[in-house]
Amino acid sequence: MPMTKPGNASLRRTLLIGILGPIALFIVINSVSLYRQSLVAATIAYDRTLLASAKTIGEQLDVVGFDEAAQLRATVPYAAMEAFEADTQSRMYYRVSTLDGTLISGFDELAPWRGQIPQRPPYAALVDFYDGDFREQPVRIAVLLQPVASANGRGMAVVQVAETLELRETLARKLLIDMLWRQLLLMGVVAGVTVMVVQRATRPVRELGQAIEAREADDLSPIDAPDAPRELRPLIDATTAVMGRLQGLLDHQKRFVRDSAHQLRTPLAVLKAQVQSARRGDVPAEQALTEINATVDRATLLANQMLSLAKVEQLRQRPESVTLDFAQVLRGIALDLSPLMADKALDVGIDTEAAPVHAHQWMLGELARNLIHNAIKHSPHGGQLAIDLRTQGGMAVLTVRDDGPGISGELRQRLFAPFAAGDVAKGSGLGLAICKEIVMALGGTLTLDNRPAGGLDATARLPLEGEQ
Repeated sequence: MPMTKPGNASLRRTLLIGILGPIALFIVINSVSLYRQSLVAATIAYDRTLLASAKTIGEQLDVVGFDEAAQLRATVPYAAMEAFEADTQSRMYYRVSTLDGTLISGFDELAPWRGQIPQRPPYAALVDFYDGDFREQPVRIAVLLQPVASANGRGMAVVQVAETLELRETLARKLLIDMLWRQLLLMGVVAGVTVMVVQRATRPVRELGQAIEAREADDLSPIDAPDAPRELRPLIDATTAVMGRLQGLLDHQKRFVRDSAHQLRTPLAVLKAQVQSARRGDVPAEQALTEINATVDRATLLANQMLSLAKVEQLRQRPESVTLDFAQVLRGIALDLSPLMADKALDVGIDTEAAPVHAHQWMLGELARNLIHNAIKHSPHGGQLAIDLRTQGGMAVLTVRDDGPGISGELRQRLFAPFAAGDVAKGSGLGLAICKEIVMALGGTLTLDNRPAGGLDATARLPLEGEQ
């Protein structure tokens, strides 16, 4: 069972955190906002009660004298305030005084008001609200400037009504608790629904993983998931493409091993027979060494070309290409093969122009080497060999012309297959196969055409830089 690395992120966890995180944050912010609004509303409601109490007290006032000479009198029994006390949790206290703070009635411990009436009071009255302390308890105080008038006088009284905060705090706690459990319930419902949706949404991913895990180790067939969501199609297609490339690589490896075992068996068997014959003295030593040397040369050529064929596939899977001038590579290969040309006294003509190609240098060199070497091998002694490189239609066109016998139509059909040599005594049959694999890896084409007058044209077309 594959183990999940600690650092690997869970898709479900990421989705849940991504969905529930913002929702939880919104619920918290919304709860705080609603709680504050509720407190403001409750405060306004209780402040109205205080204002009503102050107005009731103001209605009980009497005055004798006018303005500065006015003498205020208050007859306010405490029982008159019991109607404004909501329950036994809170208590109300009052103080009636003149503008300069002189006590007329009420509780002397209640500190005189020293504030100012707001420019825009919330009610149609000269009223102010503030927080204070009375008998070491926090209280909410309403101050009402109450004009007092009678037939015998006119004056202004300051009415203060204080209420302890037990009832307000109880209401605040109740509001908070009610709001919290409702929000927690909402959060639970959202979390449950989100978990269900995420589980349902990620089920195809888990099923796909289980289906791939249940496959045999060598099963690289395309993934069949017709019911997979559209969001998974790119992943499925990419996985299928990778598995297809792996299958091709494995097939190539198996084919390479099979062909290698088959092709190397023959020269090794011949070499063993030649050594045994030489040891018995069936042939002269010089002749035996000559035959052994020829067999070793063919086996060496075969092994080298098989390694070249394998390297083409390796570079196809892991390209390390740069932009090269095909003309320079071609002239360098022609110079390397010039001793073979001179050995056959060939009349060689080379005509090239700059052709920038994006490719691995080994690929271009191996392509040119195999085409030129094949032309040299099949050219008659003293024949002509032409090497021409042109750019045409966004392609680098390399043509190698020889004066050889050409190829038959039947041989042309299988000449690009590995080990399909036209003359098994002179070659391994891998040269043109290597060329074919190289041009295909570079996105080009390779053709062999007999000329009417005799000879063969081998033409390789490769895309120029920027034309791939």
